[in-house]
Amino acid sequence: MVSAPLKNASGTDIGSYEFDPADLAPGINKQLLHDVVVMYEANKRAGTVKTKSRGMVSGSTKKLYRQKGTGRARAGNRRTPVRVGGGHAFGKTPKDWSYRLPKQAIRLATRMALLSKFQDDEAIVLDALAVDAPKTRVIADMLGSLGVGRESCLLTVRENDPVVWRSGRNIESLWVSPAAELNAYKLLHQKRLIVTKEAIDFLRGLGQGA
Repeated sequence: MVSAPLKNASGTDIGSYEFDPADLAPGINKQLLHDVVVMYEANKRAGTVKTKSRGMVSGSTKKLYRQKGTGRARAGNRRTPVRVGGGHAFGKTPKDWSYRLPKQAIRLATRMALLSKFQDDEAIVLDALAVDAPKTRVIADMLGSLGVGRESCLLTVRENDPVVWRSGRNIESLWVSPAAELNAYKLLHQKRLIVTKEAIDFLRGLGQGA
């Protein structure tokens, strides 16, 4: 069994949240987690770099002067890479770095990353989270009460909540994600996980059905 402290939004301990680790994943495969994180990082690369080759720069293709008899070094046209303003010998071109691993592997990595947060005592389960209006102070005070105000955190709620997201978007160290959009990159990027009881129950249900 793994467990995490169960607290309310004021930071008061109200018990612990325990569950069978098999509800999420059969174990932790570090190589799979590494491969999935590399995939997410590669998919973030823009790949829009581009430089001009000698065929793209402006200038005449005529030889600057005759080959022999001038007393100077041999010279071709103005577009040659060895001259200032010439094209690049091996110019960079746009490239698509993105790729995808199998869906089952990505889903399993997400559950493994989630399980690792509980095994490493980096997870806190919230009994409930209700924010009436978009106020950064409400979320900031909650993080301070939970003792994670100085750490990078991932706040996971059951469903997309615009009020919670708008309340937390100005906190640089905080990411907010609904449970359905959780992935291994988000979980491993942030140091601490704060998840509502409703959200972790939902995620455990997905793991049992996989």
